[in-house]
Amino acid sequence: MHTQDNTAPAARLAQLRHAMREQRIDALIVPSADPHLSEYLPGRWQGREWLSGFTGSVGTFIATADFAGVWTDARYWTQAETELAGSGVQLMKIPSGASVLYIDWLAANLTAGQSVAVDGAVLGLATARLLERALAGAGVALRSDIDLLDAVWRERPGLPEGAVFEHLPPHAALPRAAKLAALRAAMAQHGAERHIVSTLDDIAYLFNLRGADVPYNPVFLAHALIEPQRATLFVAEAKVAPALRAALAADGVELAPYAAMPAALAALPSGATLLLDPRRVTFGTRAAVPAGVGVVEAVNPSTFAKSRKTAAEAEHVRRTMEQDGAALCEFFAWLEAALAAPRAPLSELDVDRELCAARARRPGFVSPSFATIAGFRANGAIMHYRATEAAHAAIEGDGLLLIDSGGQYLGGTTDITRVVPVGAITAEQRRDFTLVLKGVIALSSAHFPRATKSPMLDALARAPLWAAGADFGHGTGHGVGYFLNVHEGPQSISPSTAPEPHTAMQEGMITSIEPGLYRPGRWGIRIENLVLNVAAGSGEFGDFLRFETLTLCPIDARCIDPALLRADELDWLNAYHATVRARLAPLLSGAALAWLNTRTEAL
Repeated sequence: MHTQDNTAPAARLAQLRHAMREQRIDALIVPSADPHLSEYLPGRWQGREWLSGFTGSVGTFIATADFAGVWTDARYWTQAETELAGSGVQLMKIPSGASVLYIDWLAANLTAGQSVAVDGAVLGLATARLLERALAGAGVALRSDIDLLDAVWRERPGLPEGAVFEHLPPHAALPRAAKLAALRAAMAQHGAERHIVSTLDDIAYLFNLRGADVPYNPVFLAHALIEPQRATLFVAEAKVAPALRAALAADGVELAPYAAMPAALAALPSGATLLLDPRRVTFGTRAAVPAGVGVVEAVNPSTFAKSRKTAAEAEHVRRTMEQDGAALCEFFAWLEAALAAPRAPLSELDVDRELCAARARRPGFVSPSFATIAGFRANGAIMHYRATEAAHAAIEGDGLLLIDSGGQYLGGTTDITRVVPVGAITAEQRRDFTLVLKGVIALSSAHFPRATKSPMLDALARAPLWAAGADFGHGTGHGVGYFLNVHEGPQSISPSTAPEPHTAMQEGMITSIEPGLYRPGRWGIRIENLVLNVAAGSGEFGDFLRFETLTLCPIDARCIDPALLRADELDWLNAYHATVRARLAPLLSGAALAWLNTRTEAL
């Protein structure tokens, strides 16, 4: 990667400080968030990136009169150091599991009588409570009624205008009315007759609707208020065609303007009880609820419902994985032939382009599920690296090429990482690769009691690396949506996630398994499959679950040191490759089929 021109962030910072002085604001927080607390943001809410130049998906920007910094975690440190160089914005490193460290910094660095501003419309309620408590203890005032970006960001994007469309049978396996009925039953168990939902994937799931307002996620900007006899969808009316509007009305779903949600909450009758999720609504949304309305705080019931894929949905995902795997075989066959041909060297950008083209030829494909990571040599050690026209590497000489990619299909969401050798690779690289593979196999082979807290499984994937004195600085696994967000909860296989009750593993959940090993400046290795929680029998000690590996693509044996694998690990790998060959061969021919057969030969 190359250091970028950071004159723009420096100039924007000067404008921002002028606006802060005018408003008598001593510190400004710009979180990576929108009114829905989304992971990937529409352009309008990418203010942290606009101000700082740091393009990672996670980070918090803070400016004072004489300081500016971005707090981010280990996945982005190398990227942030490059992108922030010369901008006047410091990288503030967050250790694993300390995502609100910037709150402590504010409390320690501001003095009594000063003020901190943040747009309450994009500040998560749970975070706001921590912030209020810390600042109050330091005698610092919190202002949440101002969006200072509007004063300095003159070309700020408007709201996205893409159309909303219906996710239809057979891929939408449960009808909208059934999902809303199940939600109302869950609301009743909480003693609430009303429920506000702001998270976009929950809304898309509940109403069997999809959109294109957020890059890589098939969601649309909306809030939803569910009541006993009706549900109101707060969405720009022009986004919903008349026929779809009529279909929604038939299921008791009314439309209201996107901006009307706070007023609807403010109009709730005194004595009503509202269910909300404090981790999934903003400070501004909570502030709109009148004092006379009772509030029950709990995880959105839809978070659980959408994580537990039905048998029909799981079957659609299996078929989707076959199509995705076939696209990958075509891509890797092309890659090996292109690398062997006497021509100008390939670049990381070529990888992205060809991979997307291979997926686009497959039935049901809609879009990539995230920006492809194609990192050669040292770029593979940057966990969320992204090649750009301005900064990318040629793929020539010797080294490891890491490719993390995925697709959105009508029948599911995919996410896979593979590492392939280019030219000659070293014994140390093979050792590292094999250690990561041992971690994948260890967790993929696990049996565990139903309702095991998902973070507790993390050590299974790390144990082979720990035994060799190695580790990696990210979680082992995240939940994956069903033609929805590539990252979803409630499960998370990560040491930075607290093992709370809502993280329990249940049948039907889809999760990634993706340990890695990164040597900055040299190479990076990550192997990722998606797995499905399936029943593994019951007995005297209760019900057990195991993982069914869903992802279908060979793991490159040229990177393996077989001497480091036990017999049972070799058996797992050979059985996996036999399954991959049997499932994908009927979809392939020619060079892609030949590549599949070569790469699935038993060790």
